[in-house]
Amino acid sequence: MSEVISTEPMPAEPISTSGPTSHIEPSVEVFAVYGVEPEIQAYAMAKYSRSALSMKESLKEITLQKAEKFLNTFYFQYGHRSIADLAHIALAIERLSILAAIVVADEQRWDGQERSTRYQDFRKSGYYTPNFGDSVVDGAGSSARVLYRETIEALFATYEKVSQRTFEYLVGITPRPSEMKAEAYERTLRARAFDISRYLLPLATNTSLGEIVNARTLETQVAHLLAQPHKEVRDLGARLKQAAISPAYNANEESLRSLVAEIRAVSPAIADRAERELLREVRVAPTAVKYADPNVYEIETRRELRQAAGELMRGAAIEPAPLVDLVEADSSGSDSLEIELAATLLYSHCHYSYRQLRSAIESAGAPRWREIIELGLRHRGKHDEMPRPFLAGQAFHFDILMDIGGFRDMHRHRRCVQIMQDFTTIHGFDTPPEVEAAGVRSDYEATMKRVEAAVHALAATGGEEAAQNAQYASPLAFRKRTLFKMDFAEAVYISELRTTPAGHTSYRNVAYAMYEAVAAKYPVLAKYFRVHDVHEPVDLLKR
Repeated sequence: MSEVISTEPMPAEPISTSGPTSHIEPSVEVFAVYGVEPEIQAYAMAKYSRSALSMKESLKEITLQKAEKFLNTFYFQYGHRSIADLAHIALAIERLSILAAIVVADEQRWDGQERSTRYQDFRKSGYYTPNFGDSVVDGAGSSARVLYRETIEALFATYEKVSQRTFEYLVGITPRPSEMKAEAYERTLRARAFDISRYLLPLATNTSLGEIVNARTLETQVAHLLAQPHKEVRDLGARLKQAAISPAYNANEESLRSLVAEIRAVSPAIADRAERELLREVRVAPTAVKYADPNVYEIETRRELRQAAGELMRGAAIEPAPLVDLVEADSSGSDSLEIELAATLLYSHCHYSYRQLRSAIESAGAPRWREIIELGLRHRGKHDEMPRPFLAGQAFHFDILMDIGGFRDMHRHRRCVQIMQDFTTIHGFDTPPEVEAAGVRSDYEATMKRVEAAVHALAATGGEEAAQNAQYASPLAFRKRTLFKMDFAEAVYISELRTTPAGHTSYRNVAYAMYEAVAAKYPVLAKYFRVHDVHEPVDLLKR
């Protein structure tokens, strides 16, 4: 625990000593706490509402056993879930696929960072291969696993070629300023080149991320991951759970062992005590996460809503949609919230636009949309939160159809409600203009078309989870639809932040389109946006 320095505040006026008693305001003490296991810290903070003990007194008398007993009683039996909000945990997840990383990061109460496709060469990362079993590609008789591997390798080969050729192109059009070091110049243009070549990275590409979450969020996240349709993601849920209840990695272990060895040379008895204190195993959430199981509510609701979406749309063609569609709130009557809920519930279980879905639901009539809302809550258990589609009522509904790579950047915005649709190739892919200028457009498009055919073939093998396994071969260039709901302040924030010249072209265009959509609907408010015009030239050497 850090050292505490307490100072008496100087009174603004002389303290009066007249009267039966003198009154002196107690001093306020503020201190940081260090070196306490997350669950013990949570127990100590929770005791503020249940005990007159100070933090220091609580920590001195709390043991791990007491913390476990307390959590078992108040957290699990009484349902005081907010207690686990006080236990914060840092976790590292390494060598997971980009697809899995998107699912892991899809948690509104999540703080974390993932490897950047801008600053690292992902050709060296390797990739995830699902279990295709003995599945063969229909009509060809070849192994699904072989087709998958050939497809991924083709993507990486083109990624490497596009990275180099676009770098050479950027060097050719961007002279190095005399005051800029050659190393910084090359690093900056390499990053710009990776911004272009990242469109070729498959969802299978290995990445790494770190997250800091509280124990309640981790429990919810684990239950969510264990209920996902991708086996890799379910396995990650199990690994996160195991990491929380198993001994944590001690970054100071090597130096502490060296210290204990030095102590042992002087006093074996003291060394034994030091070893017990300094090198004891620490489990970051041995109680709060141990009962996290697959979320049955989520599994059953997903199945029923997917069926409901299919029945409602009856195979209708997907209507064309713009990059960003600001779907106005329906103010026609008191049913608007119900229509929004029903449309949002079905949105993530199909590939139709929000506008097309909402129109179909309005046409179906009140009994149908109320039945859909009922499906969203039918299997809800005692401790299940309402699912994300019920976070409704925001004024701005942006239905965004953009490349997966750009979506990964937009996905970081937590102060809005995001409803994702699944990965697919049916919306086509984006082609950055630089690949034409660099002379590699034919390679780029040939690879994309080859991948699209392979994804369809892999999904049609009929093997277990074939459709999910095929998604890993899709590169980041293919478009993905996501519904973003937010208030005015968040619309301004995203538009301002994501239009800066240092950003990626993909999300800059999306953020600017968001601004234009709001400005068109509310022209008086347009002047309050401090956006950068994406049509103006960009200095490639400014980051």
